[in-house]
Amino acid sequence: MQNSVHIGFETETIIIFTFLAISGLVIDLFAHRADKPISIKAAALWTLFWITIGVAFGIFLYFHFSAEAASLYFAGYAFEMALSIDNLFAIMAIFSWFGIKSGYTHRVLYWGVIGAVVFRLIFVLIGTSLFALGPYVEIVFAFIVAITAILMLRKKDGAELSDFSAHPAFRFVKLFLPLYPKLYGHNFFISKEHVEEELKKEENKDIVLKRKGLFYATPLFLCLAIVETSDVMFAFDSVPAIIAVSKDPFIVYSCMIFAMLGLRSMFFILDALKNALVHLEKAVIFLLFFVSFKLAAAASLHLFGVGIDIDVYTSLIVIAVVLTFGILSSLIFPQKNKKSTPDK
Repeated sequence: MQNSVHIGFETETIIIFTFLAISGLVIDLFAHRADKPISIKAAALWTLFWITIGVAFGIFLYFHFSAEAASLYFAGYAFEMALSIDNLFAIMAIFSWFGIKSGYTHRVLYWGVIGAVVFRLIFVLIGTSLFALGPYVEIVFAFIVAITAILMLRKKDGAELSDFSAHPAFRFVKLFLPLYPKLYGHNFFISKEHVEEELKKEENKDIVLKRKGLFYATPLFLCLAIVETSDVMFAFDSVPAIIAVSKDPFIVYSCMIFAMLGLRSMFFILDALKNALVHLEKAVIFLLFFVSFKLAAAASLHLFGVGIDIDVYTSLIVIAVVLTFGILSSLIFPQKNKKSTPDK
């Protein structure tokens, strides 16, 4: 496929792109302002909503520029979707590690879009010069994903944390930033005055704050920061691949953003299925180890000449097979679902 199309940064195109992305985000955030868990049906409809917006922008490129510009956009869009599937499992592991309530996951993911939009723009503008660091980043993140999978494996079903004082991420970050160890509604930050009020409560008498400030980050913000780190790590893998499809920065950037927004809605389908199907979580944990191996093997091949580079199509086949096995085993052996047992 030829990739010499250059549409540049035309004002009208930028306005259309910005309008579609921002209006879609505003509608999505407003619709989920109540912090309620998202059902499979609702997640599927919101996924369709974002895919429709992404397709609509591709159709605009077709009529406004050319069929070639639209074809490059759709190729990049589909490729970004395929490459970023791995990130869904990493995000799921992060939420499990933090024990974040299902109602708060949408807020974390979609406010995190702001950071993802900024970092993806930096990656695209810098281009390939940044990606020399890619293999080193992959090794680090392979280790992080593997450790997170182990923690997810050891974590009790349905466990949700109320106090994050002993959480490894909290214990590390509190050395540098003012942190409050408990969730405060869906807030990412809590003011000094509210912290002082909380500390007066009997159940909080043992809380000792390492650093003090005018505002304190909550564990929800810490989770958001790690989700954003996950997105940046996976961008080292996906951005160069999309740049190979098209050299036009705006096509690259727009297809990545709309694909990312669609994938974030797909996350809730997977999360809802995981909660409904007992063995699907085991399949997700297996896939996390697969993602860790994939990252480490590719990095080793690039750095030391020993390893394996698992292509995106093989990866998708593995993911499809493992998820199908997890779903079918849950349907065949539903009696083992501990989550369905009523509380005593």
